[in-house]
Amino acid sequence: MSPEQESVLVKPVPLSAQQREWLEKAWAQIDRERLTRLAMDMVNIPSRTGEEADLARFMVDYMNGVGLEAFYQHIEERRGNAIGMIRGSGEGPDLLFNGHMDTSWTGVAEEDYPLTGPQRRDLKSEAYLEDGNIRGLGAGNMKGPDACSVMAVEAVKRAGIPLKGTAMATLVSGEIEKCQVQGAVRSYMGRHYMGEGIGCEFMLLHGIRSDYAINVEPGYQVIWEDSGLCWFKVQIKGVMGYVGTKGGDIYRNAIVEATKVINGLEEWGQGYTKRHHKGLTQPQMAIGAIEAGWPYKPGMIPGICNIYMDVRTNPRDELMEVKREFGEAIQRIKGTNPGLECDWDMYLSDPGSMTDPNNWIVQSVIRAWEHVEGKKHVNVLGRSGSSDTNVTRRWGIPTARLGPHGSIREPSGRRSYGEACDIDLMYRATKCYVYAIIDTCTRTREEVGLPRPGPIVNP
Repeated sequence: MSPEQESVLVKPVPLSAQQREWLEKAWAQIDRERLTRLAMDMVNIPSRTGEEADLARFMVDYMNGVGLEAFYQHIEERRGNAIGMIRGSGEGPDLLFNGHMDTSWTGVAEEDYPLTGPQRRDLKSEAYLEDGNIRGLGAGNMKGPDACSVMAVEAVKRAGIPLKGTAMATLVSGEIEKCQVQGAVRSYMGRHYMGEGIGCEFMLLHGIRSDYAINVEPGYQVIWEDSGLCWFKVQIKGVMGYVGTKGGDIYRNAIVEATKVINGLEEWGQGYTKRHHKGLTQPQMAIGAIEAGWPYKPGMIPGICNIYMDVRTNPRDELMEVKREFGEAIQRIKGTNPGLECDWDMYLSDPGSMTDPNNWIVQSVIRAWEHVEGKKHVNVLGRSGSSDTNVTRRWGIPTARLGPHGSIREPSGRRSYGEACDIDLMYRATKCYVYAIIDTCTRTREEVGLPRPGPIVNP
């Protein structure tokens, strides 16, 4: 096992007899059936990016109904965040559980078709149970995990645990990796294309803060670093033509020219991943979209072809260096393909982030995981994911990641990307979250290494 694969050194901070009693009391309040029902109710409420308000209001009503102090945080028409909490006495650290409500797909068959093909059942806003998993749009990413964080705070409330620090469950809009962009054929503008942390940024800007955060993004192992991303648009230029006169015209098909760029970038990407593999992060790249020509008139040869790609970044690397490296790759491709004409631009950039694995919250969540699982935690290598952890860390909040996930299997047995959340993992993740609340919010600030709060003095 390499050094990077070894578990981090977890400092033993045992729970007191009183904390152990509280933990068992709160765990007893976790109801698997209610947890499952809550997650399924959430899946049944459509919440594509830009349309999260209905789900947010449902969750506010739910949290108020179980005794939490909850409110709706308005962002704009059809968008808002749901905030719920148990207030502590003020002597201890505040802990925030954060998850998003918007979904990777829209749930609208004709809009999702270019990516998914015929609409699968698990990509509809209709929850169902199968093989011990909740399935349906958003079940895995991330309504199942959201239900766990809410249930954990609810369990602590039901158990009547006295907290020194405030425990919060926040469900935010607009996390999904999306941005507004002007395409070759149409523009993608407005709230349906405004993601990449917009709801989390709004929440933090408008007064919801904490000493520590746990992001409940799926992946049932503790993670303390997340990749960033740079999105690039490359426009390849050809000569517009017509198939009927192709033999006598200049033939430079922009689609054919684009294959030279695509092949060159795929080769560059393999080396890029190897060069930037550091720590837990192994940043990948992918060409995700292409635009060219008229599908209803393929006899016309297009004069432009746009390709769009995502290049993940290691949190240790500067985004401008990645941008320069990409530009150098384009220059090399042009140099080996005389006559190739293309321009490029970076249209989105979001830096990665890390929390010191020795920080209290990372250590606490690992202790929670090990206590629930009864074994030593091992690092997750080769990661290339991004989430709202980058937002909370940018705002100075040490953040760990832990959330339940599910699995979709193709007939071949291979794992497929889709929507599912394992109910057993949901139950265990909820127990981990309760442990983190007891471990963190029943201690004083000094016990977790934070400065003692001073008196508030009005000027």
